[in-house]
Amino acid sequence: MTSNPLIDSPLLRRYAPYTLSGYALFRRIMDEDGAIPARIKALLMAVAAVSKGRQALALRELRRGAELGLVLDEAVAGLIVLSSLRGEGAALDFEQILTEVFGAQKDVAPFEPVPVAAGEAAENFTSYFGAIPLPLELMLRLLPTGGEAYYLMRKGSIEANPLSPKYGEFLLLTILAADYSPMVKTHVLGARNAGASDEEIAESFICAIPAGGIAAWMAAAPFLAD
Repeated sequence: MTSNPLIDSPLLRRYAPYTLSGYALFRRIMDEDGAIPARIKALLMAVAAVSKGRQALALRELRRGAELGLVLDEAVAGLIVLSSLRGEGAALDFEQILTEVFGAQKDVAPFEPVPVAAGEAAENFTSYFGAIPLPLELMLRLLPTGGEAYYLMRKGSIEANPLSPKYGEFLLLTILAADYSPMVKTHVLGARNAGASDEEIAESFICAIPAGGIAAWMAAAPFLAD
């Protein structure tokens, strides 16, 4: 059995054999290759942990992922998704962890903004969601620049994800499951449209348990039945 700080807890070992036995079974799903490779599941757990403010957990999981073969070109997908979904604070916390595990970046080219053509954002929203959701419709109408910004960040998280659109969706799903968010519904559909199986989606939910507990599964799993 893989060593884990919760399973190694002296108090839980003395008083909670059922709890630890159940958690050990969950960890088996998380720690072993399954529908999703184990190194990617470590990344999912690390990103969800940062989203919940659990930096020590995130660092431990990212280090474990690197030991399993996760590389920076894959792990940076978590930084991209956190930048969109959870903002500057979470993203910069994760960048610090990435630097600790993979080292600092050097000789980075200057930033050059990507242009957005007229109507491009609305067309993308319609294609992805089926119809433009009301919050995005309001943003496009009242703050057109904000609508373009949302489009670019959404595209970066999913369509231009360094892993793949499917894995970008898994990152979103794990974070949202850990936060018990109803937005899971949208991204279950997005993951399926990107080619994900329900077994893969289920594993992404399980990866929310270290940061969000088993309530994460209870909140997210019903959307698999839609």
